Amino acid sequence: MLVTQQPQLRNFWYPVCRAGELESGPLRFVLLGSPLVLWADGWGGVFALADRCCHRTARLSQGQVVEGALQCPYHGWQFDGEGRCVRVPQICGQIPESYRVPAYAAQVAYGYVWVALEEPLTGIPTIAEASDPAFRLMHQLCEPWRCSGLRLMENSFDMAHLAFVHCNSFGDAEQPIPPRLETEVYEYGLRVRAWVPVVNPPEQQQNLQMADPKTIQSNDMVWYMPFGRKLTLTYGNGIVRIICTFATPIDDATSQVIQFCLSNDTEAEVPEADITAWERAIAAEDRGILETTDYDTPLDLAQEQHMASDKPGILMRRQLAQLFSRSC
Repeated sequence: MLVTQQPQLRNFWYPVCRAGELESGPLRFVLLGSPLVLWADGWGGVFALADRCCHRTARLSQGQVVEGALQCPYHGWQFDGEGRCVRVPQICGQIPESYRVPAYAAQVAYGYVWVALEEPLTGIPTIAEASDPAFRLMHQLCEPWRCSGLRLMENSFDMAHLAFVHCNSFGDAEQPIPPRLETEVYEYGLRVRAWVPVVNPPEQQQNLQMADPKTIQSNDMVWYMPFGRKLTLTYGNGIVRIICTFATPIDDATSQVIQFCLSNDTEAEVPEADITAWERAIAAEDRGILETTDYDTPLDLAQEQHMASDKPGILMRRQLAQLFSRSC
């Protein structure tokens, strides 16, 4: 699927970077093939503009923030968060209304800057546990992968790959048959539940505070159209780990993979560094496979005879095809 050829994908929120990255100045990011400049005004506001000055087309991301406005590095023109030019050093008097650059919706959630290029069809996904004091939030990934967002989402719900891709971590090679899935479809998403037998190696025994060499994961997975997933893992001892993964489309071949984790234990019980190291290792196993797959696979819906574990991916493709068949 070539994401830049699907205009409806512009009508969703995407996380693009850690909010703290803007403290050092403007940042360039390409979203769905559109170059953006992200910046913070220093008073709590974050903004996204086209990364192209309307005067001589210089990159605004190479400029600086001056008294809350974004200043172009070429001639010092300054722009506000709505893209209006508010200062031209070379002229006096009123600034023409045409002196402006395209602006996009931007806001901060869960410690990340989110951007929507067009009027969003849905809100930023609600992760209720992020505001629950019983859970702590840990940032784990913010990096580009050379794979499509749809492929990453399909992989996230594919129970058949666990025994093979993750055979050196938690996948149980003695259990290659995937578990039965309970599936529920929403207007802009999907929910899947499964109970999965997994291996519990020493480092994970410490992370989960469980000495058993094998255990059962209760998996509750939610897909947020188009490329977001919330995975809630519940263990028999009451530990809950929530892995939120988003594949923000940079262009047809590349996704910015952002992942954060919520856990109901404490730093004193299990250090954040240990949990993050484990989850990053799991992500590296997935990345090693996903970056070998084709990013421009068409939305093939003739897959009804595939394995039952393919069902979530088929449902995703069907919902996306329905979205692409209508105008937003």
